Amino acid sequence: MTKSQIYVLGVSCFYHDSAAALLKDGKIIAAAHEERFTRKRHDEAFPENAVNFCLTFAGIKAEDLTAVAFYDKPFLKFERILTTYVDTWPKGIFSWVPAMREWLIKKLWIKSLIYEKLETYDGSIYFPEHHIAHAASAYLASPFERAAILTMDGVGEWATAAKGLGEGAQIKLTHQIDFPHSLGLLYSAFTYYLGFKVNSAEYKVMGLAPYGKPRYAKKILDNLIDVKTDGSFRLNMNYFTYHYGLTMTGNKFADLFGAPTRPQGFKPTQEEMDVAASIQAVTDEIMVRNAKDLYRTYKTPNLCMAGGVALNCVSNGKILTKTPMKNLFVQPAAGDAGGSVGAALYVYHTIKNEDPPAGRAGLRMKNKDSHWTWETCNLGPEYTNAQIHKLLKKHKVKYQKLTREKLIKETVRLIKDQKVVGWFGGRMEFGPRALGNRSILADARNAENQKRVNLAIKFRESFRPFAPVVLEEKIKEWFEADWTDPYMLTVAQVKKKGIPAVTHVDNSARFQTINRQQNQNYYDVVHEFYMQTKVPVLINTSFNQRGEPIVCTPEDALMCFLRTNMDNLVIGEYILDKQAMPVTLIGKAKKMKFAAD
Repeated sequence: MTKSQIYVLGVSCFYHDSAAALLKDGKIIAAAHEERFTRKRHDEAFPENAVNFCLTFAGIKAEDLTAVAFYDKPFLKFERILTTYVDTWPKGIFSWVPAMREWLIKKLWIKSLIYEKLETYDGSIYFPEHHIAHAASAYLASPFERAAILTMDGVGEWATAAKGLGEGAQIKLTHQIDFPHSLGLLYSAFTYYLGFKVNSAEYKVMGLAPYGKPRYAKKILDNLIDVKTDGSFRLNMNYFTYHYGLTMTGNKFADLFGAPTRPQGFKPTQEEMDVAASIQAVTDEIMVRNAKDLYRTYKTPNLCMAGGVALNCVSNGKILTKTPMKNLFVQPAAGDAGGSVGAALYVYHTIKNEDPPAGRAGLRMKNKDSHWTWETCNLGPEYTNAQIHKLLKKHKVKYQKLTREKLIKETVRLIKDQKVVGWFGGRMEFGPRALGNRSILADARNAENQKRVNLAIKFRESFRPFAPVVLEEKIKEWFEADWTDPYMLTVAQVKKKGIPAVTHVDNSARFQTINRQQNQNYYDVVHEFYMQTKVPVLINTSFNQRGEPIVCTPEDALMCFLRTNMDNLVIGEYILDKQAMPVTLIGKAKKMKFAAD
């Protein structure tokens, strides 16, 4: 390491989806979720494994770091929690004790913990505010020199939403909404009410919504939330319990919708589908109003978004089709995990500044490092063919070893023969989406593959849609979209028939575009499939089963392949056939269990 190199480590943890990210001279070079290493979905623990990976990848030690950044201010968050309990006392008495124990033992002492974990690091630790970290993760990684900024999530310290402007390297957040008024928590309240797991299964509500009609949208707007023209809002807290209790909603919420809270695992009926459609419609409207207000205020067609709500790809698609915003950059790891990136970016730009940072309003610099923008989510560990071969020999697994060209053609042959293929290679993706390095691929032309992959391979609900990967040059031909989306963060209507396995019930799809520069092997598979079938689309879903994080290592991939009904595994330069796998090894793999999400 030379003295001119600046390394900033970003850390997020202790709520859900803990992660670490490392910047070198302002460019993110490594990032990973802790869950991928521990195999505990949404792991909230200090990201010790992710940190170690980042340092190892860079070839540095903790003492080589220029700075460390944490993604929020713990004492400010503690102030909010104490204030809320005082304001709602004695309602929160049952959640008070465990919350205080957690804070006084662990969450208040982040600085000490970081020094303890990093051992040889003795530099500064910075604590930008949560929504500043979200804003920085989006704008400072975007391709824009000027853009509106919108952050929306459950809650940071006090803020649950913020908006403003990014210009040059200046971020200025001018408006915010404070707890307990939160669009993210409103959506989570409905997630809870419908029998899904909070902070884990909100995407299931989004996937369920197209099956229903938003006949409760007016009831939500009349009773639960007051939304202004500019997209700001206030909740009627009489219907919620999350601000003081261990649940999200109570009896009054259930009475409003005429049915009790569903138990986890409840099979949705048309009633649940209509409720899901209603909260999705309200969410869409709020996000659209905010985007329109930002355009009116700043007269820019560029919008950067982050925060958990920014992962709602249905709302993102509405912004692109129903507002003047034409260029949208959503931080691909928009939730708390991406806060590690934002904290590091904010601190990097701040410590380079000759003048002191501008405080709550943001940061100022003479110029933005415009040469770097976010280009890939492939920021995690990578494994060599030698490492993969060693694993296959260890388990005495039969395989075919093929040249790259033959591997591509054989993979396409298998998919055309209606095989479901695990696809493993390159660096693991950062963020919640599998984007071609830890994916399961199948033929989108076969309607049966939607149910087959859901029930027999992913072991998840049959209503869940699958995402298509489409050649970038064919996006306008197959989808009602005049934009590209390499990170699978928007939804558009399907234009052509013939891909029923990725066409949702409302004729929509959450697509991923791919070009050869982004991922050569992945692109070539889709392109070869197109050359043989004239269809430039495949099913792409994450390489994992229900309740399991996306696979990280070759061992993870092999075990997941063995315990599910995938037909083949393409791993590095090797292809495996399920029919040739040792029965005892399959039995061992099937004993591995993961908690339902």
